Amino acid sequence: MGKSSLLNWVLRRKLARVAKAPGKTRTLNFYLVNGSFYLVDLPGYGYAKVGKQLREEWGREVGLYLAEERRLAGVVTLIDIRHGPTALDRDLQELLLGGEMSRLVVLTKADKVGRAHRAKMQREVQTGLGLPRPPLAVSVQTGEGRRELLQGIDELVAEWRDEDQQGE
Repeated sequence: MGKSSLLNWVLRRKLARVAKAPGKTRTLNFYLVNGSFYLVDLPGYGYAKVGKQLREEWGREVGLYLAEERRLAGVVTLIDIRHGPTALDRDLQELLLGGEMSRLVVLTKADKVGRAHRAKMQREVQTGLGLPRPPLAVSVQTGEGRRELLQGIDELVAEWRDEDQQGE
């Protein structure tokens, strides 16, 4: 299960189109949540089984969106807990840090590993990506971490609204 599955799971609605193979999200898809804010499903370029040129194009598109969108409350990034951060994941985190963007890192597929491995990976990812707190571990299959993920998204939005109001 990938990004779109997680999006549907966390919102408890079938909004994003889900496919068996990674890389089916090819455009930016905007989903209005409770009439309050948008979640944006970006093309995933890590495990997508697409050509190098298309993957690079997606990377540029995502980079432009992140660099130019001023209404961005934060970025939720997904990392497969079984593999840990890839070079692309680390590059994205550097981009977010450089742009001083709020970020929430989520380790997916937590049900696929034991508790000891999960805790170890949370510590390693926190240290390796310079996170202020351990990443969330979630599982679409078991429902683990949904409440914490929703809370994390709420915090990103609330923090952004507070900053936006102070800037007026």
